[in-house]
Amino acid sequence: MPDEGFTELAGSRVALRRFHPDDLATFVAYRSSEQVARFQSWDAPYPQDEGERFIQEIANEHPDTAGEWFQFAVALRSTGQLIGDCAAMPHADDPRQCDVGFTISAEHQGHGYATEAVRLLLAYLFTARGKHRITAYCDSRNAASIALLERLGMRREGHLRESTWAKGEWTDDLVYALLHDEWRSGPEATK
Repeated sequence: MPDEGFTELAGSRVALRRFHPDDLATFVAYRSSEQVARFQSWDAPYPQDEGERFIQEIANEHPDTAGEWFQFAVALRSTGQLIGDCAAMPHADDPRQCDVGFTISAEHQGHGYATEAVRLLLAYLFTARGKHRITAYCDSRNAASIALLERLGMRREGHLRESTWAKGEWTDDLVYALLHDEWRSGPEATK
């Protein structure tokens, strides 16, 4: 059952919250960055009308709906400024398993915000939503995402050669995963 009451998850420096209409300009701006879009499914520049449609649609969605991605806005707690987003999609055939992803604006990368945001998301999914297994996929050339996933204790389970056609080329995907018991007993559960 989706988390219809979700509003916000607060960390020490960032919060995961619902998107607001006034996030539009910032959302479109960071998704329009070539650096940010390089390993993502969209192309830069990101169209304004696509951003408007996204924010309108996500307002009616709820976290933890099986088979559907939910995007959480990542905002600085000190200012409320949108700096990125992260997402979760419970598997349609077994919602105890979930895929996650994340995006941080170029000017906010390298400050630990993505690590904090994904850590918050993992804690929410494992504790409040009772997930058994969380998986993340990333382009094998995306060193920053690989480092983040490994920093959070996720285990590399596979290297899928030329498994995704993206932006005019075949790309390799790395598969990372974490089980509830591994998270519960690992150092990330206590942070």
